[in-house]
Amino acid sequence: MAEGIARSLVPKGVKVSSAGSSPATVRPQAIQVLKEIGIDISRHRSKGLDSIEAGSVDAVVTLCAEEVCPAFLGKAHRVHWGLPDPAGITGTEVARLNAFRSVRDELRRRLRVLFGHGVSTTP
Repeated sequence: MAEGIARSLVPKGVKVSSAGSSPATVRPQAIQVLKEIGIDISRHRSKGLDSIEAGSVDAVVTLCAEEVCPAFLGKAHRVHWGLPDPAGITGTEVARLNAFRSVRDELRRRLRVLFGHGVSTTP
């Protein structure tokens, strides 16, 4: 979700990529809640950290919450946003979608600030 939102907000000339320690398929709930705000990630494919050349990165935003965030090698500026993983929510489909919406909205708020569309990156 973060990559899709970031791509919709990024200034011209800035490249956005995402990768994880355990790449998985994109959750249908993520596709649905981003579609609700006009962002299509239906063709997105998860990538592993090994797919990104450390020296090519200027900044890294980590999103891990309770799990251990992997170390990203290189001299990139690091920002950590400990957001919950909505994929871990159990219960009804409505509850799961609401968890994805909550994280989507928080990501969008923080990314707007990061890219100069807002005021603060802290809650």
